Amino acid sequence: MNDSVDSREPLAARMRPRTLAEFVGQEHLIGPGKPLRRAIESDRIGSMLFWGPPGSGKTTLAAIISKMTGSDFINFSAVLSGVKEVRAAVERAEKRRAFDGGRTILFVDEIHRFNRAQQDAFLPHVESGTLVLIGATTENPSFEVNSALLSRLSVWMLHALSEDDLVTLMKRALADAEQGLGEWKIHSPDESLRLIAALGNGDARRVLMILEAAADDLRHRAEPDRTLTAGLVRDIVQRKTELYDKSGEEHYNLISALHKSLRGSDAQAALYWLYRMLEGGEDPLYIARRLVRFASEDIGLADPRALTVCIAARDAYHFLGTPEGELALAEATIYLACAPKSNAVYRAEGQVRRVIAENPSLPVPMVIRNAVTRLMKDTGYGKGYLYPHDSDEAIVAQDYLPDAIRGQAFYRPTDRGEERALGERLSRWEKMKAEMREKPAATDPP
Repeated sequence: MNDSVDSREPLAARMRPRTLAEFVGQEHLIGPGKPLRRAIESDRIGSMLFWGPPGSGKTTLAAIISKMTGSDFINFSAVLSGVKEVRAAVERAEKRRAFDGGRTILFVDEIHRFNRAQQDAFLPHVESGTLVLIGATTENPSFEVNSALLSRLSVWMLHALSEDDLVTLMKRALADAEQGLGEWKIHSPDESLRLIAALGNGDARRVLMILEAAADDLRHRAEPDRTLTAGLVRDIVQRKTELYDKSGEEHYNLISALHKSLRGSDAQAALYWLYRMLEGGEDPLYIARRLVRFASEDIGLADPRALTVCIAARDAYHFLGTPEGELALAEATIYLACAPKSNAVYRAEGQVRRVIAENPSLPVPMVIRNAVTRLMKDTGYGKGYLYPHDSDEAIVAQDYLPDAIRGQAFYRPTDRGEERALGERLSRWEKMKAEMREKPAATDPP
């Protein structure tokens, strides 16, 4: 490439890896001997879903699979396509299959943007083997992909690229004179590349965009020095993020501002940051998911209705769309800001996960095991089990945790909101159990 060439594809498109050897990152999937790599190399691929953040290589990996397996590759985005395009792709796949038995891979980027009916259109063709479907999504497929379709797909989770991965990609682009920036002779100190990598948040596309913008700035300067400095990088990034970039650093800054305003019970600030994101083009369903998470993490059982309000707001947006549905998100935001706060559920989750990590395979106590066969009953399964409904208030002095962690208290209610009553109830029950242990109750058969 030379300086006279201006109207070309973006650097990220030009430098897209064409083989597994060129692919950077995702070693847990395509490293030597890993399951996806074995499936590709042995030509045993089936329909699958790539789930991962922007710029992690989902589209690239699908194209490499198509090339390595000699498949016809159809690439379209769920944002721009619908059932009509799906039918056309199926017809093309059927003709290819009838002609020479060849395989067709249909790659659907942002498959979560298809509604349920559109996703259902894939089902018969995936089941019949007419085509191999490879979907890509940045969203949790458990919530965004039709369960019937999801059950027919292998789900592979891709991770954000590491800083070292991103530096490798940039060095490759700077050295490549054909497709990259090699002919521009850019001097790139390691600290400047690592700054770009840090600002890229694991997104290869964003990192190469910043690098290309900086290189373009350098090559148009009058002075001969083409050194990529940290100052230039920051200047380029500032210019690129003056408008809200929903996949870049400002995205994380604004969602953090919304979350912390809610946690601080500031309804005015929370509304401001909510609409900053909406006006900037953020996906409202992403915001809805963050509100749902907040309801569990920072309010919990201090106001159990908060989670219900957020789920209802998500459903309302699904039903109404933009802009009408955004008012439901505003309502949920105000509710969360005004609700009593508790992170007791969040802390309980962290503690119980730590205990499980330290004691991963503690046996279920015999007293609460289910004796489904005569042998199991004879060997003591369920022996001594106390049936709560036969006791006052359905409380019995029974231990349900494994012996090694008996007495652990994971959930500790606060004195805020409805958790005050929960705490009082749990304390009263513990007192009742202690009194019962001093005078054991009769046991009932399981």
